[in-house]
Amino acid sequence: MNVEKLRTVDDWAAYYRHEFGLPATERGGFVMLPITSRASVIHLPTQRARAVRDLLDSHEIRVPMLARQIRWSFLTYPDRRTDPEVVEMLQRIDIDIPGIGSAVMLPTGMGRWNREGCNWVVPPERDGLLPPLSSVINAALLVGDDRE
Repeated sequence: MNVEKLRTVDDWAAYYRHEFGLPATERGGFVMLPITSRASVIHLPTQRARAVRDLLDSHEIRVPMLARQIRWSFLTYPDRRTDPEVVEMLQRIDIDIPGIGSAVMLPTGMGRWNREGCNWVVPPERDGLLPPLSSVINAALLVGDDRE
């Protein structure tokens, strides 16, 4: 599919499904990625997210990432249930893992500027597998707190 020819939200949702295997849907006039047992997201503050990206890159782990004003969202697959104590610890350092049933908005454009106010830092790849959520959590804990 040629992204230049995509005009509607439904076109973009179909593009994400067809090109990247993401279960994107249209909801409320936006392209949404539902959080399921196959797709998860972890939101990190920007500074920590940059450090996590660098660490994962050094281990050749590629993670699709969306940038928003103060947070980045890493797309992953939930490889195991996150321990409640770990979730609590992550929340204390401003890291959030939305639960099944929630969703994250995807951009209707591959460039920096679009109506959703987010852009791909690292876009998904065709036939690319999402990395395990646990690897992003481990990296986020390893890089330390950006407020230290």
